[in-house]
Amino acid sequence: MPSDLTLSLEGKIALITGGSRGIGAATVRMFVRSGAKVAFNYLQAADAAEKLVAECSREMCHAIPADLTGTSTAEGLVKAAVDRFGGFDILVANHGIWPSDDVAIDAMSDRQWANTVAVNLDSVFALVKHSVAQMKRRQRGGNIVLVSSTAGQRGEAGHADYAATKGALISMVKGLSTELAPFAIRVNCVAPGWVNTDMSADAIRDARRGGTIFDTIPLGRVATTEEIAAPILFLCTPYAGFVTGEVFNVNGGAVLVG
Repeated sequence: MPSDLTLSLEGKIALITGGSRGIGAATVRMFVRSGAKVAFNYLQAADAAEKLVAECSREMCHAIPADLTGTSTAEGLVKAAVDRFGGFDILVANHGIWPSDDVAIDAMSDRQWANTVAVNLDSVFALVKHSVAQMKRRQRGGNIVLVSSTAGQRGEAGHADYAATKGALISMVKGLSTELAPFAIRVNCVAPGWVNTDMSADAIRDARRGGTIFDTIPLGRVATTEEIAAPILFLCTPYAGFVTGEVFNVNGGAVLVG
């Protein structure tokens, strides 16, 4: 066996959502370093998106402004990625929101529920729909990775909206993996636990919540963004060529003790 094995995506093209920061930005960087061309969307972080493109090179990386709330904008994002690179082989649906305040189900507003579902689930449906259509037209197979969460498997008190959407993504992966296998499109899921990102920073820093968080992670720390990006990368390489319909847990063992 050669000694220089690498997780290469040479010649591949990816669309990564939520790519301007956090897990998304780490995934963009890792994909480009592995040889892929990458289109990614951003919502408000235009400066961060521009810096990331400059870092990765405009030949290899392209940022697209897109608000992924609901189903109406996904087709335009897919079209913009296709227009830039001629198509794509990989979809990584990484974007999402986590309302940070604990809210009991009997106090949760219809507006919060609807917004979480619109961003975390409805938009992913539309992205997968339009991405699969262009993958089928290209007849080159493909890879889809949806980013779920530990909460999608064991729930999260005070965050029923978030847990429900992330659990739905896992079910979507299981159904799509068999539906799309005849087209050589593999569909998998990465399920992080707590990660050191802007979205979770306040909760991790909070003395009370932070202590509770670390107590529930057997490895005793939260993940880096690169530790989530690397499993996403692996699932899109030929080394995972016989893996589909799987939930790849990356949570320091937290899902086992929740």
